[in-house]
Amino acid sequence: MDRFLLMHCYTRAVETGSFSAVARELGIGQPNVSRHIAALEQHLGTRLLHRSTRKLTQTPEGERYYVEARRVLDAVTEAESNARGEDTPSGLLRIACPTALARSYVMPHVKSLLSLYPEMDLELQVSDRFIDLVEEGVDLAIRIGTLKDSALKARRIGTAERICVASPAYLASRPAPKSPEQLQRHDCIVYTLLSAGNTWSFKQSEIEVNGRFRVNTPDGVYRAAIDGLGVAYAPVWLFQEALMNGKLVPLLVGHLGSPTPINIVYSARRLLPRRATVFMDFIAKEFSHTQELTEGAVERLLRKRRR
Repeated sequence: MDRFLLMHCYTRAVETGSFSAVARELGIGQPNVSRHIAALEQHLGTRLLHRSTRKLTQTPEGERYYVEARRVLDAVTEAESNARGEDTPSGLLRIACPTALARSYVMPHVKSLLSLYPEMDLELQVSDRFIDLVEEGVDLAIRIGTLKDSALKARRIGTAERICVASPAYLASRPAPKSPEQLQRHDCIVYTLLSAGNTWSFKQSEIEVNGRFRVNTPDGVYRAAIDGLGVAYAPVWLFQEALMNGKLVPLLVGHLGSPTPINIVYSARRLLPRRATVFMDFIAKEFSHTQELTEGAVERLLRKRRR
């Protein structure tokens, strides 16, 4: 019995959610994957997965075994690489990233990254929904906000400073708010995937806002603000160009909330492969050279706008 093959089949079945996907990766056919996992369950004397026509679900025993099996497999891969004296990162790295960050600040650097590390492959999953790294087989995720999950580790790579904005057309129909509390009299554009819901945090208060338009993407928030649908509150980089050309007007600049960290997060239970660490080093360096992603971004933008 090839114990490592059985463990690999099981961990990848968990991470991909599909026997077929594992079969394609290994080139062994789906029936063989099923037999390998059944043999592993027989060897362990316990069921690891519940199978259905729609999805695979881990049993409690399967969840515990996955954590340990993944740690063993990662350690073996790292040990073999070190024994060969390999310093060049290789293999597939799966990254999850929010849409606005991916479009403007990650994608422009992908070509340079892959040129620098020709033996490395990159899969970028662009989405604003919450990604379960283990369940979806993702190595790293770039997230905006304070880390709350104790099963994850984080490396800070930047800062998100938020700004409140509205279009001149919107402000022509009603006076600009002078305090966060006055936002309750305005139509506010609600980003539905915000962890705080429709509560906006300012320097000395948290305000529950409402409006006639809600949307689940930052691009939707941007478009709605430009079109005069209401007041928006989001990271400054989203509105940078529109603020400079006058399509949007900054609001409540003396009341803006504290900067929010931008982190790369990863499972605390997995040994990071070298390709993951070089990606973190690379993107952290690029972000550190990007003014919109460092502290003081709002003040710098407002100074440029006043010139």
